[in-house]
Amino acid sequence: MNKPIENSDTACGCSGNPKFDGVDPTYKRILWIVIFINAVMFVVEMSAGKLAGSQALQADALDFLGDALTYGLSLAVIGMSLKVRATAALLKGLSLLAIGLWVFGLTVYQFFVLDPPKAEIMGLIGLMALAANLASVFLLMRYKDGDANVRSVWLCSRNDAIGNVAVMVASVAVW
Repeated sequence: MNKPIENSDTACGCSGNPKFDGVDPTYKRILWIVIFINAVMFVVEMSAGKLAGSQALQADALDFLGDALTYGLSLAVIGMSLKVRATAALLKGLSLLAIGLWVFGLTVYQFFVLDPPKAEIMGLIGLMALAANLASVFLLMRYKDGDANVRSVWLCSRNDAIGNVAVMVASVAVW
């Protein structure tokens, strides 16, 4: 006898398409706060990265800038058609790929050409960046199961917090 085919949503533990698409004044306000946090950390980390000679800090600063811009894109497409929101999510993914390739190139250059960075500054700013990303994660936590744009904001912040731990580990290795 043939078994019935399971619904793919229940087989993966998913509950179908998320219902929350970001159309909520509270979510928009939180998103503005997270954009501000990311913009401020871009300036702080880029300055500290230059001062410390740290490609890791400068790369993370670029990530903060990319996040501020892509979160702004998420804010801009809230309430628009599914096609527009899906296209925005694809653009955000491609921009993160470009930043990742740029960071990889800078890291290789730093390793082979430049002097080692200042570990103390790397560690301190890495800790500040971790705090900023954790604040963003906690602000966005209740919206983590929204549509692609809403979910991508939370995932980026969460993944960035993990990356900040890597920057602090790098600072210990440099020290």
